[in-house]
Amino acid sequence: MTPQMPQQAARSKCPGCEEPLESGDLFCGACGYDLSVVPEPPGDRPTVAMGTQVDWPEADGSGRPGTSQRPGEVPGTDSGGRELPGAAVRFDGPAAAAAPSPAQEAGAAARVGPGAPGAPEATGSEARQAAGPGSASGSAPGSAPGSGDFEPAAPDPRAAGHSGGHAAAPPPGAKLCVACRAGHVDPDGYCENCGHAQPRERDHMEQELGSVAAVSDRGLRHHRNEDSFAVSSTALPDGSPAVIAIVCDGVSSATRPDDASSAAASSANEHLLESLPRGTHPQQAMHDAILAAASAVNSLAAEPGAAMEHDPHRHQNAPACTLVGAVAAGDLLVVGWVGDSRAYWVPDDRGGPPARLTEDDSWAAQMVSAGLMSEAEAYADERAHAITGWLGADAYELEPHTASFKPDRPGVVVVCTDGLWNYAEAPEDMAQVLPADAAGRPLHGAQVLVGHALDGGGHDNVTVAVLPFAVPRQGAGSA
Repeated sequence: MTPQMPQQAARSKCPGCEEPLESGDLFCGACGYDLSVVPEPPGDRPTVAMGTQVDWPEADGSGRPGTSQRPGEVPGTDSGGRELPGAAVRFDGPAAAAAPSPAQEAGAAARVGPGAPGAPEATGSEARQAAGPGSASGSAPGSAPGSGDFEPAAPDPRAAGHSGGHAAAPPPGAKLCVACRAGHVDPDGYCENCGHAQPRERDHMEQELGSVAAVSDRGLRHHRNEDSFAVSSTALPDGSPAVIAIVCDGVSSATRPDDASSAAASSANEHLLESLPRGTHPQQAMHDAILAAASAVNSLAAEPGAAMEHDPHRHQNAPACTLVGAVAAGDLLVVGWVGDSRAYWVPDDRGGPPARLTEDDSWAAQMVSAGLMSEAEAYADERAHAITGWLGADAYELEPHTASFKPDRPGVVVVCTDGLWNYAEAPEDMAQVLPADAAGRPLHGAQVLVGHALDGGGHDNVTVAVLPFAVPRQGAGSA
């Protein structure tokens, strides 16, 4: 099949005089223009090779530079049917103060604003002055007060700290949001400006105080850290030092477990700091400190409104926690506990045997003590970690456990929650994980132990205190 020749498009006007033409005319009837010498326009724009510079014709055909339009210059209505504002767009930021580009100069005549047609591009400072007083650097385009546009809840965090901004200075001591860097954080840990939840300070805590140190971590599975600790030192009446370590584990099934552990650790520590310098025997002081901690936790149950506000979705019952503490006072080592948090003894000379200094208040321990199960069978049961003793208003009967020892060699006391000993339960396992230089570097030792639990899975909050016992005495025993 022979292809057809393309037909030339008929002209409607004479190129010379603009008079109308009729189909088939070879010459203009008005001026005699020879239409055969005028090339026909192409039917379509030819393809342009990539990289070829093209001088596109102007849209209006006048040869003048084309104009650019910006938001706010095109009439229209918003979703509520109101007219869109026609105010000039502000470009507040470092780029706005730079020299205008040729495109910006070309579009200056079409801008709506204080500049006259043909005026140069306004700088960022001029745009802020045109928008009126009180406009802050970093605001989104079109969000000037009274513009009717949506104003974002928080300024651009990249511009919030810009030196040219006019954001109000936060009050002294106010905690700023880590997300928007502009809003204040309320007591519940949320930004009052953008609502972003803030990282909790208790997610990871470390403290070193002379010869004692403690580390607490949220772990890898829990959404918050419900453990707490306190480390301190004081002097006995004879001037010899007394070093204290308290570790508490909030009961997750109870209300406000984090508050319970914090109140217990603080109260027990304060009581020991008051009673030991007065000459109270360290074991009696530990017993009384546990009672004081229990009273502090019990007082939390008298705040039902606060409990509901703290966590409205949690089953409302009495706040509760476990406690374990150790005091190194002269040649005496005293431990006290309620619940399943533990204390271990690890001698500096690893040739000596390590030992566990506490007995759990737990279902498994009761089964073993009653001779109903072996230790392996009891701890393999799903009920093994159900505690039978705790601090809290709903505790059946509070029985503080205390014990005193006179070690015959220097060593380290490891005071910890089950978030650690679940990964190093036997004394030999704990001694193997604890660094050999823990007595001289207690903080490093605590960090290594917490890291061991996290490497093992971090299924629970992890808290450990490392308390060196540096006074060698003969005649180890317990009272």
